[in-house]
Amino acid sequence: MTLFRNKYRVESIRLKEYDYSQPGYYFITICIRQRKCIFGEIVDNYMQLSVRGMIIKKFFQQIGQYFNNVGIDIYAIMPNHIHAIIIIKDVVDVDNGVVNYCRDGVIPSLQMEKSAINKPTLGQIIGYFKYQTTKNINQINKTVGIKIWQPRYYEHIIRDDDGLNKIRQYILNNPKNWNLDKNNPEHC
Repeated sequence: MTLFRNKYRVESIRLKEYDYSQPGYYFITICIRQRKCIFGEIVDNYMQLSVRGMIIKKFFQQIGQYFNNVGIDIYAIMPNHIHAIIIIKDVVDVDNGVVNYCRDGVIPSLQMEKSAINKPTLGQIIGYFKYQTTKNINQINKTVGIKIWQPRYYEHIIRDDDGLNKIRQYILNNPKNWNLDKNNPEHC
């Protein structure tokens, strides 16, 4: 650990010199501050979303509307954290100043001006997601400026199909394994 302003700080887990805006699959986990269970509850091994959980779901489903080259492969909203595989896609065609983004192998009709190309980093995507969901949750809570998320997030660059399939299975099984989850407040 290094010192910053005479205090210890946690070193970044991000790979040095890695371009987190490049195309790829990224596994992320984001936790709620103090591990409070605000997104719903696990009932019979299935997640029952609360209103706050529905906000999270809405933003996952709409993330590609803000970042044209970003999609969500699979996700699990848990009572106090989320897991997702974020896909950053490559620009596949530049023609007459118009950029077409590839979405699951299909070039969509959605087009952007060349000057409007948005090549976000993983951190910018997570930052946008945290900001928007916090703002919306504060609106329904009738609060202002209350932080919802922990400051950091976990990420893992998925490098091959085997790793992708294992992580997909982990995400799908997460609600079934809630009783064993280290984020379950009953285990703290």
